[in-house]
Amino acid sequence: MDELIRTNDMVLISFVEALLKEAGIGYYLADQNMSVMEGSLGVLPRRVLVPSNEIAAARALMTEAGIADELRPAGKR
Repeated sequence: MDELIRTNDMVLISFVEALLKEAGIGYYLADQNMSVMEGSLGVLPRRVLVPSNEIAAARALMTEAGIADELRPAGKR
């Protein structure tokens, strides 16, 4: 899996999840439990991971949605 986005912004994560679900692109939200364990201060970012074979489509979708600035550099895992 490749990292698509890393953020503390829960609104952004919800938006990304909705876009990916609607497009039928699988994803995994990593570090969700770590953020809860640290006290929900929002210090630890959550990562949205996408299967390697769908990363190009996911990146294009995020760009089309106007949040390309939030994308991790290509090739990051």
